[in-house]
Amino acid sequence: MSKVLVIGLDAAPPKLLYQDLVDELDILSTLTLDGARYILKSCHPPITIPAWAVMVTGKSPGELGLYGFRHRRPGDVNESYIAHSKLIKYPSIWDILGSDNKRSIIVGIPPTYPPKPVNGYLISCFITPSSKSNYTWPINLKYQLESRFGEYIFDVVYRSEEKDKIISELWKMTKQHFRVLKYLVNKKWDFFMFVEIGVDRVQHAFWKFFDKEHWKYEPGNKYEDVIPNYYKLIDDEVKQLIKNVPKDTVIIIVSDHGAKAMKGAFCINQWLIDAGYLKLKRNVDKKGVDLAEELMDWKKTIAWAWGGYYARIFINLKGREPHGIVNPEDYNDIVEQLKEDISKIRGPNGEYWKNYAYTPDELYPVAVGDKPDLIVYLDNLSWRAAGTLGWETNYLPENDRGPDDAVHDWNGVCTIYDPEERFTKGYKGLIDIKQVKDVILDIIEH
Repeated sequence: MSKVLVIGLDAAPPKLLYQDLVDELDILSTLTLDGARYILKSCHPPITIPAWAVMVTGKSPGELGLYGFRHRRPGDVNESYIAHSKLIKYPSIWDILGSDNKRSIIVGIPPTYPPKPVNGYLISCFITPSSKSNYTWPINLKYQLESRFGEYIFDVVYRSEEKDKIISELWKMTKQHFRVLKYLVNKKWDFFMFVEIGVDRVQHAFWKFFDKEHWKYEPGNKYEDVIPNYYKLIDDEVKQLIKNVPKDTVIIIVSDHGAKAMKGAFCINQWLIDAGYLKLKRNVDKKGVDLAEELMDWKKTIAWAWGGYYARIFINLKGREPHGIVNPEDYNDIVEQLKEDISKIRGPNGEYWKNYAYTPDELYPVAVGDKPDLIVYLDNLSWRAAGTLGWETNYLPENDRGPDDAVHDWNGVCTIYDPEERFTKGYKGLIDIKQVKDVILDIIEH
């Protein structure tokens, strides 16, 4: 039986880990070049929640009922609740291993708050409200950690113009995380998996300073090396961490999705107004106003949207929504019309966009929970969806929720380093995110 250590780097793209930084990193490049190297195909939508849950359960977002970080219940216009661990009804890797009396150590995998019992140890993820919450299993682990490492840091504020502060807080958080990991790795375990959310945060905060193809990139800028330096920090910490794992441990480096330059934000609700799907009671004369129930003319509204890395569109369906006007027999026709209209959206200069709009039933074998009526990707994810109102144009150069110069991409990384070379080295092609669970279980059990 092999032990497995999974190094989760949230949003790490193949271009950075497999190409651009391969000569600048030590142990991460060694593990990558000496392992079986895959391009990981993420899920729909390719975002942190649901992607990590998909990976560790092998189930689609539709089966899990997880369509993003936040969800709405029928009848609500704005945010209703945040995804959490209790929504996941399928067993994860560590649940399956625990039933066979194998021990796991789980750190920072979204969404693991609130913590559920595990045969081993668990520290919850970035959705944890604060360190005042019970965030570990067993509960007394929290006090062991805090007595050694201080108040646990779950995340940083990264949508900010205070770039030096972001750097300071990112480094502080990540170093603390690895001190905790080095403490836990010396305990008894068969499966050890952690996710470092800082990789995602540094990319969102500093992508335009690093990526020479980003339209905002300026050569020689002050923050040009922040992303490479953060990866070097991870590299140094991983090198120290794996000194304490058995020599025959299989080490997997994996991300949940990739990242790329954000070209801008498209005002999806303003477009719905222009296209006649959404009606307001009055004009909005202030920039960045959230769509609110009291603003909407429900008697004339057919659909509205939420923004984000992808857009979620909701139909004002009679019998489901409190002020629904769309008859159930007209629902499919309206959805198809919306899909056609979305396909025709063009860029600010009339350039062609690759827009994709899907119903959950088109993407998943089962779609449970509080799902949107349409999942929409603008220009193949290159443009973020802005849900706010009051803008002079539908094309914003910035994220309407704060500074953010990267969007998510479809492809992540997955490298399997096996000291016993049961996996041949080199590039192996694509691996679906849902396959990772079975690969890990197969390694441990054989």
